[in-house]
Amino acid sequence: MRSLLDVPAPAKLNLFLHVTGRRADGYHLLQSAFMLIDWCDTLHFEQRAGARLSREDLTVPLPADDLVLRAARALQAATGCTEGAHIAIDKRIPAQAGMGGGSSDAATTLLALNRLWKLGLDAQALQRIGLSLGADVPFFLFGRNAWAEGVGEALQPLTLPPARFVVLKPPGGLNTGEIFSDPLLQRATKPATISFFAADPYGFGRNDLQPVAERYDPQIAQGIHFLRSRGLSARMTGSGNAIFALLPDGWLGSLSGGLGEGWQMRECGNMEIHPLCGWVS
Repeated sequence: MRSLLDVPAPAKLNLFLHVTGRRADGYHLLQSAFMLIDWCDTLHFEQRAGARLSREDLTVPLPADDLVLRAARALQAATGCTEGAHIAIDKRIPAQAGMGGGSSDAATTLLALNRLWKLGLDAQALQRIGLSLGADVPFFLFGRNAWAEGVGEALQPLTLPPARFVVLKPPGGLNTGEIFSDPLLQRATKPATISFFAADPYGFGRNDLQPVAERYDPQIAQGIHFLRSRGLSARMTGSGNAIFALLPDGWLGSLSGGLGEGWQMRECGNMEIHPLCGWVS
């Protein structure tokens, strides 16, 4: 039986996140810049005879029916594939952080099983399957940093300068549905242009979800204050409770002390392309 070992699933940061409107079906219209970072989960795939799918959690326990298994079943259903797989997950990206960890795992699963099962689907076909799993999944299949519009599925490639960031994740997480349904959420930010963003990609805009999210989780404001007290400009990423700040060239400040138990902190670099970008045409 064939196997694919040590397959990465990188996280992302939303450099900004503007809510520009709301569709009749309730979905919010967004603008954002999605950036890949080198904080990754690692997945291992082993082919199995028959259509049976199984999952092994090597670190953090995941829900019984997580996005990885849903992605594998969706690929089987879309192609009529009767192959199976055992999938082991070394989970490192924190959950409910706004970093796209579950969506990235699902995208890596689609890419890996498309190869393992020799299905031959192209990127567009995988993205259609991915969108049925969640709005962030197509980005991780897109293969590079992206300007995102619509509900997050309308993507254009972005070229971003190399940079380092610090990412903080408080204990616990946020319920995305509560944030987007909150009556105080700003839903009418004026649409921006890529050229205006490109003039200052790491300082442009804001996260429209942040004021609402801070009411649900005051630790977000605590983390932002922690980073600002060290001379760094911080904001929330996505709809989770992780925050990030650009580390200026030659920055020699200290990030030690000042936070309680359960916080995660990591210095990350951005990535120009997804590590599996060449796996599909």
